[in-house]
Amino acid sequence: MPELPEVETVRCGLEPAMVGRVFRRVEARRPDLRFALPERMAERLKGRTLEHLGRRSKYLIANVSGGDVLIMHLGMSGRFTISATGQGSSALAGQFVHATGTEPKHDHVVFEMSGGARIVYNDPRRFGFMILVPQCEFEAHPLIRQLGPEPLGNGFTASYLAERAAGRKADLKAFLMDQRTVAGLGNIYVAEALFRAGISPNRSASCLADSRGRPTARADRLVPAIRQVLADAIAAGGSTLKDYRAADGALGYFQHQFLVYGRAGKACARPGCQGIVRRSIHAGRSTFHCSTCQR
Repeated sequence: MPELPEVETVRCGLEPAMVGRVFRRVEARRPDLRFALPERMAERLKGRTLEHLGRRSKYLIANVSGGDVLIMHLGMSGRFTISATGQGSSALAGQFVHATGTEPKHDHVVFEMSGGARIVYNDPRRFGFMILVPQCEFEAHPLIRQLGPEPLGNGFTASYLAERAAGRKADLKAFLMDQRTVAGLGNIYVAEALFRAGISPNRSASCLADSRGRPTARADRLVPAIRQVLADAIAAGGSTLKDYRAADGALGYFQHQFLVYGRAGKACARPGCQGIVRRSIHAGRSTFHCSTCQR
């Protein structure tokens, strides 16, 4: 499932085709994806302007004129394809599907914008969703209200992490993947950030706070490591573990920079370390780390 860098890459691809444009035509070709599509979605969006396209955690957030917000999630197999209305050429603005192609039977939602762009949402597994909520209810929506701070925002600090982690027995990796702790992190980037910070995923979350609840040296190392790994991944266009592509059709390349993820049995990439990357299971997910230099 796409994490923060992949969703941000999709957002950047969609932005020039959609922001400031009017929904000329909207077509919902089925009544539901993971959840039911918004009631009368086509009617409610037609003629309105998409004023801003943002991201919160792993969600795309589209602010629409008139005071509504369209929340979109790509799920496991969702992708947006951008093309000129009436033309066959297209560019991918997010593709996370393995060996499923772009069969038209999976084209579930179509947005035709005033600038001439036709944006098609294709989702073979239908695990993605779209929800339309009033702007005044957005922050209180169940999907949004419990989200932690954005890891690239000012609210994400070592002191914040220490406050959340004090006394917590949960393992550190699960703690960081909890969207209530920090928004947008998933399996890949938590593993990479913990390696960069030299911290074992087997430690409990409480290792980030001392007896007075203040940040430890591990917390001080972890915050910049998370920020840097996300910034590097966004700059590389995300990670292609399946068939992910950016808006211009280019593959994401951050997987070529992985230091531990998917490298089980290989020598540790940290200079001077003689360790071997090991794979273990945390909460049903594969975890990769070097037991020699991650303490």
